[in-house]
Amino acid sequence: MNQLVSVITPAYNSRQYIRQAIQSVQRQTYPHWEMIVVDDASTDDTCAIVASMAQCDARIRLIRLSANGGAATARNIAMDAAAGRFIAFLDADDIWLPEKLARQVAFMLASGCGFSCTSYEVINDSGAPLHKTVRMLAQVDYKAFLMNNLLQTVGIMVDLAAVDKVLAHMPDMRRRQDAATWLQILKAGHVCHGMPDVLAQYRRAQNSLSSNRYRAVSGVWYLYRKVERLPLLFSIHCFIRYAALAVWKRIYHGAAPESGKRAPLPMQGAGDPAASADAAVNGKGGSAPNGADIQMPPQTAASSAPGVQPAGLESR
Repeated sequence: MNQLVSVITPAYNSRQYIRQAIQSVQRQTYPHWEMIVVDDASTDDTCAIVASMAQCDARIRLIRLSANGGAATARNIAMDAAAGRFIAFLDADDIWLPEKLARQVAFMLASGCGFSCTSYEVINDSGAPLHKTVRMLAQVDYKAFLMNNLLQTVGIMVDLAAVDKVLAHMPDMRRRQDAATWLQILKAGHVCHGMPDVLAQYRRAQNSLSSNRYRAVSGVWYLYRKVERLPLLFSIHCFIRYAALAVWKRIYHGAAPESGKRAPLPMQGAGDPAASADAAVNGKGGSAPNGADIQMPPQTAASSAPGVQPAGLESR
């Protein structure tokens, strides 16, 4: 198992976190990787930090942009420079656990899948765990992702031997470009295979784009209607589910459910925790109430929409 993994990292004014992100890659038990950090015209010393670390580790490459182009542009430039069979995404403020690459590459080679996502936990600005874990479904297809939206950039890996690299290139959008990319891969007929292993940490930073609720709400509607061009009624169906999940999160925020139990989701039966509301909108993962574990059951609300299959089933 010596296939090269190209780690794609866009960075903009990330001096507070970028060193931790790079160190988490350097600590991987899987040695066959390259890390391409694209500095998106930072105005702080992000570039200097990355350049210093790259001098000590030839596997790290720094690309500097003279003008800010956004995360999609930075990721696409990194992918164009990538030499690996596998592409993995790590934002500058997120962290991988040491066995992430080794276990995910082994999982993909053993299963023959071209698209996968690990489970992950949520941490705060300082890196402290928020006791919120998002666990992946075994399989997610296009329609299931529209309804469940669990896939998170920090856990994604793509095998370019199975998935056309063009599909992994991100649309030129300032927001929601990651979700739009996963949708275009899934729409092409691929299925994302989920790993139950928690192998990454997603940082919920207070100053991130995802922290603005109005932008989040408008972003998900834009994704449904303008990017995916979903029919109005189906867009409303998906949006109502998103809104219900957001309200559920707010109502139960801070109240850890009893051991072995999950808080009921509005408009659904108890025991269905549903998916992350934030992941549907932000490009940053969502969460359950404190101490909760989001884990979608095989049957979800997706099956109640006309023409929509239960989550985890292939649409092909």
